[in-house]
Amino acid sequence: MNATAQRPVDRWFASYSGDHRNDTNQRIHVFAVPAILWTVIALLWCIPVFGTWVKSGVWAALAMFAAWMYYYKLSRPLGLGMLAIFIAMAWLTRWLEAALGIQNLFFLALGVFVVAWIAQFIGHKIEGRKPSFLTDITYLLIGPVWVLSKFYRKMGWKY
Repeated sequence: MNATAQRPVDRWFASYSGDHRNDTNQRIHVFAVPAILWTVIALLWCIPVFGTWVKSGVWAALAMFAAWMYYYKLSRPLGLGMLAIFIAMAWLTRWLEAALGIQNLFFLALGVFVVAWIAQFIGHKIEGRKPSFLTDITYLLIGPVWVLSKFYRKMGWKY
């Protein structure tokens, strides 16, 4: 398949993979990207909701739904995989909120966010390439689905 016939998801992955060739950087991303994804969900979860109609987590749910729509449009199989990941991360976040309280959830998510981003930048220092999102912010959305696509390929699943 030539470059002009590729699906958009394949073009995104080809470009993203070009900035992630080093094995160590890729291994760091496999752990740090999902951690960052969870922290964004958890931090959005912590944004106060006023009124009685909705509960905490509504902002996270809206963001996950918007991201899921984007992923589903890129690739249905990957979109379904990301839906499962979003559901699992929402359940985890809800459980942590119940166990720790909203304030401690916020601080936990903030700490994980900082550590995961430090790991990301260390990986890119090892790689010798700047993070992809510095050239196009869309790559912040591509990272999680790129990691998922690596899992799909390892399992022999088409995306």
